[in-house]
Amino acid sequence: MSLSSPTSACSSSRCYSSGLSLPIGFRSNPINVGLVCDPKRHSLAARKLLVACSSSSSSDPLLVKAAKGQVVSRPPAWMMRQAGRYMAVYQKLAKKHPSFRERSENTDLIVEISLQPWQAFRPDGVIIFSDILTPLPAFGVPFDIEDVKGPVIQSPIRTEEDLKKLHPIDFEKLQFVGDSLKILRQEVGEHAAVLGFVGAPWTIATYIVEGGTTRTYTVIKNMCHTAPNVLRALLSHLTKAITEYVVYQVEHGAHCIQIFDSWGGQLTPEMWERWSKPYIEEIIHAVKKRCPDTPIVFYINGNGGLLERMKTTGADVIGLDWTVDMADGRRRLGSDVSVQGNVDPAYLFSPLPALTEEILRVVKCAGPKGHILNLGHGVLVGTPEEAVAHFFETARSLDYQTVFQNHIPAEKAESELVA
Repeated sequence: MSLSSPTSACSSSRCYSSGLSLPIGFRSNPINVGLVCDPKRHSLAARKLLVACSSSSSSDPLLVKAAKGQVVSRPPAWMMRQAGRYMAVYQKLAKKHPSFRERSENTDLIVEISLQPWQAFRPDGVIIFSDILTPLPAFGVPFDIEDVKGPVIQSPIRTEEDLKKLHPIDFEKLQFVGDSLKILRQEVGEHAAVLGFVGAPWTIATYIVEGGTTRTYTVIKNMCHTAPNVLRALLSHLTKAITEYVVYQVEHGAHCIQIFDSWGGQLTPEMWERWSKPYIEEIIHAVKKRCPDTPIVFYINGNGGLLERMKTTGADVIGLDWTVDMADGRRRLGSDVSVQGNVDPAYLFSPLPALTEEILRVVKCAGPKGHILNLGHGVLVGTPEEAVAHFFETARSLDYQTVFQNHIPAEKAESELVA
């Protein structure tokens, strides 16, 4: 398989087309491609670390090692929403079990759905099939999911009186989550990381305050000014409940946790600093104290203006959406935090050579350490399963030592040319 080398395939000035035919990091079947990320970013010392990539004595799965910034041989890969509607086997199961609540709250169904992409594609991460709203009834917020409207909360929380409905999280109502994680851990062993996840307090609060999904967020944004004490009390309660829920997932088998602040990007950076960040920091600090070996991935949809702020939350991995150039994201975040992402989900509808090329561009721009390959958002409905399979096959075929062996510091290359 080979790829032509486009003259301007990278949007960042820190990635460029070399015009050379290079062996690009596959363990077999080298391909020709001209995409090279800025060699200044990858020092000789960093490249030497690659030699030791297979000598780690840790039994951690590849994804966990990458999340911790340890040296690995290739980027681990998984996809947000990798279990779900694009898969034919899921569609068949959904016809038999049309209720999403049933599919996401029945242990047998959760395990079956979570393992569908594992059995089909062998990703490096197996995320539990669930929803960020799943724990709500366990602390006093019942909800329904309607076919057209999506999640609906009949009794939104907007006043001090409404706050009285809340109570500490009751894990007896979430036993299906714990049981499912235990089974998933047994099923995949150490061949892949089992991933748990939660919604960030602000994002969960948008549903609880607005009464469901919204495109404007006007009610909750207005509360920031008209009922700030009520909103703070709600966010504080959610922070405690979500912290306990994270620990519960870890104790029942999750190797790694992702925090989704899906609607944090709907806030201005200044408002995010006030109304979302402090509560995420509190969760991460508490979890790190109780589960110090569990990496935390932090993702915001539309996070281009928040990257530096996201880093200071203490998360181990920052997820980039596809609108952020990976090279720019790396430059802004530095090398002391891992990154995840960030292939545009629409690339999975493209010809497979184009998908391969974009995967390679992202990997090269992310660098040889601390990168989890993923999409920049969830898998889209209608995505061809062939493309998903190709995504994971490409990831497994990569070899960092080959990907970066031809990177010579620019200054050295120029001096050799002069000589």
